[in-house]
Amino acid sequence: MILILNGPNLNLLGRREPGIYGHTTLEELEELCEAWGAELGLGVACRQSNFEGQLVEWIQQAADEGFRAIVLNPGALTHYSVALLDAIRAQTLPVVEVHLSNIHAREEYRRHSVTAMGAKGLISGFGPMSYRMALVYLADLLEAQP
Repeated sequence: MILILNGPNLNLLGRREPGIYGHTTLEELEELCEAWGAELGLGVACRQSNFEGQLVEWIQQAADEGFRAIVLNPGALTHYSVALLDAIRAQTLPVVEVHLSNIHAREEYRRHSVTAMGAKGLISGFGPMSYRMALVYLADLLEAQP
């Protein structure tokens, strides 16, 4: 089972700056992730919060809840949340950070990810496909584990 966490303002997908984030709503994105997970033989659970502390708690509890990996879109917390970084580093599950937009083609302050320092990798700029790519990677990674 893979935990997909979406951070602040991602509940506004489809309405918030569609020129940057696209027209796919969070509900549609979650449905896509569940379908992609099923294709890959992975269960997927999606959660979203606008609160840093809630995301930290979900990351801390993920292994105890039976999750095998995390896909994380920290939203704006990407650029400054040492709390999320510490939570990622404190647990043993692989984490893949994803972003709908290409953070390196955006404003200067969006080009640095604090949270990615604790992740296995970062996928950015492919819209909803960023999540699919993360799931494909994690399916391969988990299949290779004994």
